[in-house]
Amino acid sequence: MNPKLGIIKAVLMKSYDGLPYHLKACFLYLAIFLEDQQIARRRLVHRWLAEGYSSEVRGKSAEEILDGYFMDLISRSMILPSQRSVYCRKEIDSCHVHDLIREIAISKAMEENLFFMLEEDCSLNNQGTVRHLAVSSNWKGDQCEFENIVDLSCVRSLTVFGNWRPFYISDKMRLLRVLDLEGEWDLFDHHLEHIGKLVHLRYLSLRGHADIFYLPNSLGNLRQLLTLDISGTGIIKLPRTIIKLVKMQRILASGIGETHEDIYEDADEQSRMSLPSHLVAFCLACRDFASEDDAQAQPNRRDMCTAFCCGILPYYAAGRHPGGVEVPRGIWKLKALRTLRMVDVSVGKAVVEDIKKLTRLRKLGVTGINKTNGQELCAAIAGLRSLESLSLRSYGKAGLSGCLDGLSSPPENLQSLKLFGNLVKLPEWIQGLKNLVKLKLERSRILDYGAAVKVLGKLSNLASLRLLKHSFVGQEVRLRFHREAFPSLKVLQLHWINNLKSVKFEEGATPKLELLQYFDWSRPSYGLFSGLPHLPSLKEVMLHRSVWRETEFREDLGCQLAENQNRPVLKRWNEK
Repeated sequence: MNPKLGIIKAVLMKSYDGLPYHLKACFLYLAIFLEDQQIARRRLVHRWLAEGYSSEVRGKSAEEILDGYFMDLISRSMILPSQRSVYCRKEIDSCHVHDLIREIAISKAMEENLFFMLEEDCSLNNQGTVRHLAVSSNWKGDQCEFENIVDLSCVRSLTVFGNWRPFYISDKMRLLRVLDLEGEWDLFDHHLEHIGKLVHLRYLSLRGHADIFYLPNSLGNLRQLLTLDISGTGIIKLPRTIIKLVKMQRILASGIGETHEDIYEDADEQSRMSLPSHLVAFCLACRDFASEDDAQAQPNRRDMCTAFCCGILPYYAAGRHPGGVEVPRGIWKLKALRTLRMVDVSVGKAVVEDIKKLTRLRKLGVTGINKTNGQELCAAIAGLRSLESLSLRSYGKAGLSGCLDGLSSPPENLQSLKLFGNLVKLPEWIQGLKNLVKLKLERSRILDYGAAVKVLGKLSNLASLRLLKHSFVGQEVRLRFHREAFPSLKVLQLHWINNLKSVKFEEGATPKLELLQYFDWSRPSYGLFSGLPHLPSLKEVMLHRSVWRETEFREDLGCQLAENQNRPVLKRWNEK
């Protein structure tokens, strides 16, 4: 009702009117998302791709062009940039929309019959032809209302924000391209029984649904699918029929077990094959759920019991590695694949041979690496010349030790590298990664950490270095950042390095360092950090809440930062 706001809205409307046609379509698409929602750049760009908002032009992929559209909208202030993770290679990995801008997007999208949101107290009048349908978690309507409010035969995208109903997958949605169910609300295996009917689907996201354990074989009917996102689900095996999806470009997966890493960390092969007691107890409890009547009455619980007793328990019993999914033989037929993660290669060497043939891969994540398959995997990786991001994981006492020595010629365009598991020493080939921007080491247990820091300090483009739990080991770990070392480093994270006694920055070291994060469960020693006044670009030092309470330690850091001409701030970091 404020007339001044009306003037602001008129100015904003002119900003919208000035958008080129291709950006208008991308902007109106934002009406789908909830108020104040942080929208992942990945999610948005992959959805635009599925909608056909761009195609490959002059050697640039459609995804690269759409990523440019995302940045164009930011430069025009139509969306606000944000960064959910400081460790992302891209400085902006998400966005959100200002309330006034969102109102414009919604009003214009509805005016052009592009969008409708089913929510509490929404209009029950027939909306006719709508391309993009979203369902709020507070909508309580029935199937009749769902099918009558909009013409489902014209719906191109369906986004559900909670409270799943089986009738959301309808035979009438013949042209649906995007089915986005990302979230952590109640979604179970039987809700996906009819997913194979959506034959024009190009984007399917089940991200975050830990109670989804299986994908139906009818997934093989989705011959147009470009993106399958099952990260954060309980899925441990992809259906055999997935090899029919020859247009697939991205498979984003992370199987069960990442929450049980400590069970595997120091275990040998035999002890990994013993079942965690809480899973055995769960299976025994399922025995009491054998009544067919009970199973029909509670299909959600039936799904969970079936998954645990027939899938997850055998998974643990076989000594499989957590955090990955098993892919079927013949995955090499998906020649268009650009992203494949995380794949469990402990099931056999055939999958390694398949990976070797996926020459267009840019991002690869692998778990289950051991001395049996390590050399073959190294040979496969060496042949993936387009690879930009690589994540390698292995559990148990052996870990990655001796498994990566065969990678004498790593992909020269590699920008991101994550290594999880015992290394003992840093692989020699890392010093040749001249384009590496981001490195993460976790549980690598490197003994000669001094030599490792010197090698890493010579990587001219390294901007993010994450040294996580047990990355370096020793009776007294003392890190020294020498003069002229790490010329491009912007982010340094030190996370739970046992027996860390000192971190010293010499004058001239890490000249571009902007963010320093520190976390440890043990009490940090007074004077742990030194040389902070020498860091000319430092903006923030973030302490985890576990060390924030150490007053003397915090005051020492505060005094050093006060001497820094850049006036960096000391913040509390609450991340778990």
